[in-house]
Amino acid sequence: MPRTFNSAKDISSLEGKVVLITGGNAGIGASTVRALALHQPACIYLCARKISAAEALIQSIHETSPKANIVPLQLDLSSFDSIRRCAEEFNQQSDRLDILFLNAGICATPPALTNEGYESQFGVNHVGHAMLTQLLLPKMLRTQQDHPKADVRIHCTSSMGGVVFVPATGLDLQQMDKADAFSHGMVRYGHSKLANILFARKLSQIYPSINTTSSHPGTVKSDIWGKAYEEHKWLSRLLAPVVWMTGVSTDEGAKTQLWCATAATGKGNGLVENGKFYVPTGKLSDDNKNQKNQALADELWEWTSKELAKHGAPGWPTAL
Repeated sequence: MPRTFNSAKDISSLEGKVVLITGGNAGIGASTVRALALHQPACIYLCARKISAAEALIQSIHETSPKANIVPLQLDLSSFDSIRRCAEEFNQQSDRLDILFLNAGICATPPALTNEGYESQFGVNHVGHAMLTQLLLPKMLRTQQDHPKADVRIHCTSSMGGVVFVPATGLDLQQMDKADAFSHGMVRYGHSKLANILFARKLSQIYPSINTTSSHPGTVKSDIWGKAYEEHKWLSRLLAPVVWMTGVSTDEGAKTQLWCATAATGKGNGLVENGKFYVPTGKLSDDNKNQKNQALADELWEWTSKELAKHGAPGWPTAL
């Protein structure tokens, strides 16, 4: 059942830990950064497409948490060149990485392709994050080697859209070079969010020493909905009242991913289980046929690995 979680009280000290979060300048990402800053991690690397937006948030946080060490990094997940630069800058600056939040995302945006030619929502929400993860994993594995007591985790911000708005086949990777795949923005979104769930599941199997989870933040009153309305004006009229009446604040929406990244791990009552998908707040959701379909997880992993390799990615590091 849903749990009570107060990030100010229930997150233990993060002293010495290094955190990196994508899309940390707005929405639940910004709320996640604010919550983590209260617990004094060694550093939070805040990745944003616009550095100015990251710097504005950092300045705001410093008004209440003046000692918070938050470093902005420029990151455009639709560009592999940008992802490489971001990862290189981080790897040069930090000697460890304890928690990686794959949080950034776009929703129901107009048909488009990323710089490398992937359907934009899938390219940003999944492929870009997969590239970033592959480039940062060696640092995470090194953190475990250098600090045996380190609690290294990866969290993928997904959505119930990955359960509800998906193609009949669950995945249809052959269409991911088409800007207008599935002919509807919400299905493209759901397809990318299912990929987040499956990616987390497979990562937990390949790297069992790293606790990797995914979650649905709930219906959150954030900027992502405003961008979704650009393609389908009817969506605004349909969803706006629902979001307004049932939606939660970004602080509330950030709770499940904060719980997944900081609460106690291992099988048992109320503990974070590796590879699982959670809904608010910290409730295990493992009953959808697609999200626990091992064949789909394997297919996504193989496809993603091949696509990254085509663009010069180094490959997945050897697990500990």
